[in-house]
Amino acid sequence: METATLPVTFTPNAIQELKRLLQEQATKPFLRVGVKGGGCSGMTYVLEYDDKQENDMQFEIEGIPVVINYAHEMYLTGMEIEFEGGLNSRGFTFKNPNASSTCGCGTSFSV
Repeated sequence: METATLPVTFTPNAIQELKRLLQEQATKPFLRVGVKGGGCSGMTYVLEYDDKQENDMQFEIEGIPVVINYAHEMYLTGMEIEFEGGLNSRGFTFKNPNASSTCGCGTSFSV
């Protein structure tokens, strides 16, 4: 199922890095954005290339096919994903307005 609006947004830097990874390293056709239990704050973000599952909604952003599990949408709506490529900090960061607290590394959160 394809839907019109994406619950998460990606900055231009994140899109550029995701396209690079899709070309160079991805072995699966879809970018999965999600959450799973774990991490120091209770939940951890998932950002990986994967196959589409039965309970996924599908989007496309600038040519990148994205899937999100319907059950994860409430945790992710309004989130912005950025990629930082500096010397001191390199990787994807998550700015989630739904998180009541986040850990120091920025990859886990609680609601």
